[in-house]
Amino acid sequence: MAGPQCCSNPPVLNPSNGQGNVEELGGLKAYISASPNSKLAILLVTDAFGYEAPNLRKLADKVAAVGFYVVAPDFYHGEPFERSKAVQKWLQNHSPDKGYEDAKPVVEALKSKGFSAIGVAGFCWGGKVAVELAKSSSIQAAVLCHPTFVTLDDIKGVKVPIAILSAEIDQLTPPALAKQFEEILDAQSEVDSYVEIFPEVVHGWTLRYDAGDEAAANSAEEAHKKMLDWFSKYVK
Repeated sequence: MAGPQCCSNPPVLNPSNGQGNVEELGGLKAYISASPNSKLAILLVTDAFGYEAPNLRKLADKVAAVGFYVVAPDFYHGEPFERSKAVQKWLQNHSPDKGYEDAKPVVEALKSKGFSAIGVAGFCWGGKVAVELAKSSSIQAAVLCHPTFVTLDDIKGVKVPIAILSAEIDQLTPPALAKQFEEILDAQSEVDSYVEIFPEVVHGWTLRYDAGDEAAANSAEEAHKKMLDWFSKYVK
C-alpha cells in the first residue's frame, strides 16, 4: 500500500520544461519527445507527481535521444498528487487499475500510428500499470523502477522481458520482496528478466533525486542506463 516514501521529496512541476511537446494521444494529454522517424516507442508511466516533473521530462528527452518515440501521458487528468492531500483519498480517484485502463488506448494509438514495438517503464505508482501491460501481449518489454502495489501474482503473470530496478531503502517494495520477484522470474525460463537492488538509495530515487547531489544523480543515471539497455535489447 502507499506510504510516506511515495510522497517524499516532491518535484516542482513545470509545464513548460523539456525539449518535447504536449499533445493528445489515446484520449490523454501526453508529453512527447520523439526521435525523428523512429518506429520504436517507449511509454513512461510516471509516479504520483505526474508528467510535468522536470526529472521525468529530462529522462523522456534522454530516451528519445537514443532513438525512441517517448510518450509520458497525464494519467491523473490534471490532478497529480499534492502533499496537502491525503494519499489514500487521492488514490480513490487515481488508482493504478484506472491507470491501466487509460494506458490501453494509448498503446493502441501508438500501434495505429505504425509503431512496430513498444516498451513501457513504470515508476512507483506507474510500476503497477507497467506490470499489468507486461501481463498482456500488447507490448514488447517492461521496466519497473521502485514499483508500488506490484504483487507476486502480478510477477507470475508477466509475459514479456522485464527488468525490475529496486531500492535498498524501500518500504513499498523492500529488498525481500524484490528477491521474491527475482525467484519467480528465474523459474519462468520463457521470460527473460533482470532484477537489481540498488544500494543506499530510497524509493523514488530514479525520478525524485536532487540534481545537485552528485551521488544521487549518479545512482539515478545508472538506473536510467540499465533501463535504456533493456529497451535497446528488446524493443526493436
